[in-house]
Amino acid sequence: MSIAVLGAGSWGTALALLLHKNGHEVTLWSWKEEQVKAIKANGENQDFLPGVAVPEDLPITANLEEAVSSRNFVVLSVPSQAIREVAHRIFPMVLKTTSIVSTAKGLEKGTLLRLSQVIHEELPHNKIAVLSGPSHAEEVARELPTTIVASSEDMELAKEVQNIFMSKFFRVYTNDDLLGVELAGALKNIIALAAGISDGLGYGDNSRAALITRGLTEITRLGLSMGAKQNTFAGLAGLGDLVVTCNSRFSRNWQAGYRLGQGRKIEEVLSGTKMVVEGVSATAAACSLAKKQNVQMPISSQLYKILFEDEPADQALLSLMERDKTDEVNLL
Repeated sequence: MSIAVLGAGSWGTALALLLHKNGHEVTLWSWKEEQVKAIKANGENQDFLPGVAVPEDLPITANLEEAVSSRNFVVLSVPSQAIREVAHRIFPMVLKTTSIVSTAKGLEKGTLLRLSQVIHEELPHNKIAVLSGPSHAEEVARELPTTIVASSEDMELAKEVQNIFMSKFFRVYTNDDLLGVELAGALKNIIALAAGISDGLGYGDNSRAALITRGLTEITRLGLSMGAKQNTFAGLAGLGDLVVTCNSRFSRNWQAGYRLGQGRKIEEVLSGTKMVVEGVSATAAACSLAKKQNVQMPISSQLYKILFEDEPADQALLSLMERDKTDEVNLL
């Protein structure tokens, strides 16, 4: 297949390397000419995947039209809030037969749209699939065993995506619940922020386990209210991604939460990282959706207070412990 990977961050670079090794004709695009020159000169993406070799025969360009013209697939690996802009830019460049694969996780600010919906508004003639699941870029780039989900409203496309990404170390399942897969991928970043805060405060494994378990409950609760399937949240896109994001120091959301738990302000945390912390915008979006759907999301609500209302982190987590008594059996 002829494939363009848009976005030369850690995930875009890792996926370009995977697809290149799978024998596809791959071009990696970066919006910064300086980054393209640096990767070519150094033979690696030192900013995002240091120590991982980028082959000389993997084309890298800052020319968007050169990257996407006449491709079978375009893989969008830019941050969630850049999805609309990039999709809009490539509209006159891509063929109507080109399939789009979104690998970002998030909800659009303001509209609260899922990213496949954003892409569809900008590229109405193109088929769209989503790739999601527990998959740190650093491990994929080093060919450590990883499993992930391909989802689409067109299951033939999902199977095609499964085929082009599948390798000996990268196993891809299909899932027909596009709504659930996208919601799970976006909302797990909220819980990862909370888990990082808990660890930053010096709390233990018990606390993190509680946040993961109850976090999955409120993610599922919101998803079901919107029409998603419950099994999706117990699978790779749901529980799998939640566990890896909450427990790994590779996770940018966990890292941001950890610094917040140590007493730093959100502005300081965000300015101190080159990567996008998707959980911040996801928290605001989730709280708006929860209000719209009339569902309770207590962890997300308390995190919103920490991020946007300057609530002390220890007080916010204490508020979760002091909520009214309830019955766990009635989870949803």
